[in-house]
Amino acid sequence: MISGLKEGYSVEIMVEVIPEMFAKFEGDIVHRTYSTVSMIYHMEWASRQIIIPFLEEHEEGMGMAVSAKHLAPAPEGSKLKISAVLSEMKDNHVMTKVTVKKCEKIIGVGEVEQVILPKSKIAKMLE
Repeated sequence: MISGLKEGYSVEIMVEVIPEMFAKFEGDIVHRTYSTVSMIYHMEWASRQIIIPFLEEHEEGMGMAVSAKHLAPAPEGSKLKISAVLSEMKDNHVMTKVTVKKCEKIIGVGEVEQVILPKSKIAKMLE
């Protein structure tokens, strides 16, 4: 990795809840609100934004673990701010703490762990 990535580095992304993000199974909508699946996707996406500027050409990040608590609903049209903060770096592991807010109300919290590997190693793992 390119030097400079340090604990405390943060990224924010903004999303608006749309019907494709609703809680559903096998295409059937269960609740017309932001799904936990979508929340985890956005947590991972925000966390990935932390590593992207620091990856070298031969490296790539892979998700290793996600923990999440979905604390409150966010209906269609809600504007959400997803904040990821680098909480720990250990060898080639990058851990982030993530918060999802609707206005100032916290609707989700979690942690994402990524591992940085050579692209060649990932390619061999996928053979």
